Order: sequence, then structure tokens, then C-alpha cells
Amino acid sequence: MPDAAPPAPSPLSTRKLRHIEACLLPESQYQHVTTGLERVPWLYRALPETDLDDVDLRTTFLGRALAAPVLIGAMTGGAEKARIINRHLATAAARLGIGMMLGSQRVMLEHPDAAPTFQVREHAPDILLVGNLGAAQFLQGYGAAQATRAVQEVGADALAIHVNPLQEALQPGGDTHWQGLTERLNSLVPHLPFPVILKEVGHGLDPATIHAVRPAGFAALDVAGAGGTSWARVEQLVHHGQVLSPDLCELGHPTADALRAARLAAPGTPLIASGGIRTGLDAARALSLGAGAVAVARPLLAPALDSADAVEAWLRTFLQDLRVALFVGGFPDVPSARAASGSS
Repeated sequence: MPDAAPPAPSPLSTRKLRHIEACLLPESQYQHVTTGLERVPWLYRALPETDLDDVDLRTTFLGRALAAPVLIGAMTGGAEKARIINRHLATAAARLGIGMMLGSQRVMLEHPDAAPTFQVREHAPDILLVGNLGAAQFLQGYGAAQATRAVQEVGADALAIHVNPLQEALQPGGDTHWQGLTERLNSLVPHLPFPVILKEVGHGLDPATIHAVRPAGFAALDVAGAGGTSWARVEQLVHHGQVLSPDLCELGHPTADALRAARLAAPGTPLIASGGIRTGLDAARALSLGAGAVAVARPLLAPALDSADAVEAWLRTFLQDLRVALFVGGFPDVPSARAASGSS
């Protein structure tokens, strides 16, 4: 009797594959807006009074020890290629002692056969692992049960809830009913038994949103600013093969601006800097603006299609550049770099 044919991929799984392909294109990146991090001054000390090898990148985030203030950013899941990518990312994260955020798990909750593409604990049993769901789903029947499934079924330590109205608006059939979502999050999040992060996807959190969700008590905020991958561009590339609305796709708050604003709007709340983080110097500058950690995604996508070794190699260069930036700035460790912003 012939073997049964594998199940046909769901529309969501197919879209995840097309997202991967689109994100690798240069057209997926902001064309005119930068992160603003390149304009953040970085101290250079000719006599740094520390040794490069002694610069300590260790930190804690969400109560977990990290070898460096770095997370692998949310990318993908739901397809076989995504499973390979996530396995390579998780393996590299475990080797380096850093954290990892998963891609949106909606496909996993709606199609349980996609769950293995997100399950990376076998390869990274001890890392800080963050699950991920879209905020819009919480107006479409999702609640504490779905949030808990997203965390428990992958062995995550926390959950990120992502907000992406521009991406959804430019996606045919996207989720565009957002009225009442702030109230829904404010009533749901305080009752979840794990840390919850509010994150944008690359267009930046704004102060009004941060103030509006204060009752939710988010454990951290991922500002995910403009200047890197524009998910509005990604959606148009996926569905039209070209960017039809270039001006709309450039909207957002640059990462540096979003960090400054979030620090003022939510003093004391841990911040993740993502959105166009490409170098160790970008990371150092983000720390100086008050970030507790940085998240890197798109630069790791091509290496992750290759191997865990390729991901690790890229990250080792990134971490060494961060170490050098702190060294020449005269900062012996991460807390001293963050103290430059008045944060600790």
C-alpha cells in the first residue's frame, strides 16, 4: 500500500513561506527611513581604563540570566522550512546563552500539525524563550486559554503580543477590526500566569499606545521601530510582487525615537530595542538609550537557512563588536552602558 501523501499546507503555512522569501529581498527594507541609531553619539575614550577581554556582557532580562543583552527576534513558523530555521536559531542561541522569540503562533493554534515547527526546546532547553501571538486575535475569540497554549505547548517562559495595524491594513483580508482591543488587553494580561511583552513588528510603539496599555502591566515593551524590515512592504511583496504603497510603507517611529519615547512613557519598564539592529554598535547605542536588551531578526534569516553554525558565526561577530564598542566607550559592563541613559 503506498505511503499516504503529506497533508497539503494550509493557506497560513503557505503565507509564512512567502514571508520568508519576501524578507530576504532588499525591497522588504525601509528605503528612506533609518533607525536613527546612527545619529546617537557614542563615547570614544582613548584611555578606556578597562581590558577588552574583561568587558562583561552578562545581564538579566525578565528574571533570566543572559550571556549578553541579545534576543533572536521573532521570525517564522508553520512550515517545514520554518522548522529548520527555528531549529538552527535555537541551537545557536543555546550555544551563546542568549534568548529567542518565536514567530506568530496563530498557525500552530489553528493547525496543530504545525506545532513541531515552533518546538525548539529539544535544541535549547535552557534559553529564555518567548512565544508570540497577534493582538488582533484577542478580539476574535482568543483569550487566556489560547495564550496559555501558546506558551505551554512550546515550553516558553513568556509571551509576546504583537501589534501590527499597518501590516494588517495592507494585507488582503487582514485583521482591521481593532476597536476595543486596548480594553481587551488591559483586562486580559494581568491575569496571565507568565510575563507578557507588548511588541510592534517594525513600525514602532508610540507613547499614546504605551500610556493606554499601562493598566495591563506588560512585563516589557519591544519598541520594534522603523528603519529595518517594513512588514507593510513584506505584505505587498507577498501579495502583489511589488510595493504598491511606498509612502504608507515608510510610516513608523524610528527605533531610536521609539526607545526615547518609551523610556519616558513607561519609566522602569524593561525595553527591548528591535527594528533595524544590524551591528554591535547599534546594540551599544540602543543600550545607551535605555534598552535592556536588543533583538535581531532579519540579518539571521539567511544564515538560519544554512546552519546553526552560520547563525552562531554571525552572532559571535555581532557580540564581539558590541564588546569592542563598550570597551572603547570606557564601559566595563552592560549596566554602566545603560547608566549613560539614566537607566540601570
